[in-house]
Amino acid sequence: MMRLINICVIAALVLAAADVYKIKFESTSQAQRVAKLRTEIRREHDLIAALRADWAKLDSPARIQDLARRHLSLKPTEAEQFDRLNALPERPPDLVPVDEPDPIGTVIANPEMLDRTATGSLPPAQR
Repeated sequence: MMRLINICVIAALVLAAADVYKIKFESTSQAQRVAKLRTEIRREHDLIAALRADWAKLDSPARIQDLARRHLSLKPTEAEQFDRLNALPERPPDLVPVDEPDPIGTVIANPEMLDRTATGSLPPAQR
């Protein structure tokens, strides 16, 4: 009987040691994966910082002004280029008369109208 208990205890110890080794191997693998991801994240942060610096350089107003001066033939505006307000063309007429209800506002206020229009239950005058 004692021999059977000793064999069971030894087997349990071997299984426990194997399980501990498996857990240690998995944790080492996960630690390596985490270190690799941290390295990638650091590299991406550095790349983002470099791109932001490039963007700040390209977006500087002095650079844009210099490029505009070199490549565009712009001249300062003169007083003759401005016109009086009474010389502007007439405003186009409203597409929806003022005394009629706004069709978009009606649909927004009553969204169920869209459902009735889609099913065809709305009379033609209200479509």
